[in-house]
Amino acid sequence: MIKISVIIPCYNVENYVGKCLDSVICNGMDEIEVIAVNDGSRDGTIQVLKEYQKKYPNLIIIDQKNQGLSMARNAGLKRATGEYIAFLDSDDWVENGMYQTMYEKAKTEGFDIVACGVNVVYPDKTIKIDCGLAHDITAKRELKNIMNEWYTVVWNKIYKKELIKNMMFKPNIWYEDVEFLYRLLPKIKSVGVVNQYYCNYIQREGSITYTYNYKLYDLIDNFNGIIEYYKKHHEYKHYKNELEYGYVRYVYGTFIKRLAKTKNKQEFKKGLAYAKAEVRRNFPNYKKNPYLQKKSGKNIYLKYFNTLFAMLIYYKEKNKMN
Repeated sequence: MIKISVIIPCYNVENYVGKCLDSVICNGMDEIEVIAVNDGSRDGTIQVLKEYQKKYPNLIIIDQKNQGLSMARNAGLKRATGEYIAFLDSDDWVENGMYQTMYEKAKTEGFDIVACGVNVVYPDKTIKIDCGLAHDITAKRELKNIMNEWYTVVWNKIYKKELIKNMMFKPNIWYEDVEFLYRLLPKIKSVGVVNQYYCNYIQREGSITYTYNYKLYDLIDNFNGIIEYYKKHHEYKHYKNELEYGYVRYVYGTFIKRLAKTKNKQEFKKGLAYAKAEVRRNFPNYKKNPYLQKKSGKNIYLKYFNTLFAMLIYYKEKNKMN
């Protein structure tokens, strides 16, 4: 029986994917399959994968035309046979014992998802980030709020296959992890926490975290789609406070911060005006949101967000790691 299927999208990563594969295949777990999806790489990635496959029969290679990260993950999902599913980016790697430990945790109480901490690796330093959840969560009240607490990426978690078997990543977008996890939220009944920093997340120049691209607007478009998804599935009223808080947090937080990388003040002001208009359109009374009433620097910023705050972020962020 395959316990975990690890899906690794690969695009032009011949210099990185070997370390990634070594960390997964030699992770101390036998009942694991590794699905590497070569997404139309133009370098030697496919050759590296084929060399590894000669040594490791549990490595499955899917070779497809370039379709983007979401479609590569979807191809892996269709092929996966594991009891649990994991995702990993091909330029990252994991610590030894990660998948065995997380699988054992998942089986203790049949958790839908198990999450772990992350090492964010910069050229000159490493920062540890926990998964955002202080303890295992099974209470419905707490489950509603996990999207506003946990680290919103797919690759520091394992997922019960039954939970995501009918889920696919939205194609041709940035921030596909956030979009995927928000759609998954109403299905989740339990989350286990492993308090170890198992994933190594590499920060390289050119990362979407540090550069400006018009695809940044996908973040707002994705959230508008999430709202429609919840309304369509009659979940909007139940999750309205969580969606409202998440929307404002990402638009006035992540979107504005990364918009500052444009270095073009007029482009920044244009994006700022759009962000404020979308918040007003979807959540005109967001300042009354109960999550914003909790005292914290982040909530004060969101509650009293204005053009002055935005311009201060612009001048602070525009020259960082660009």
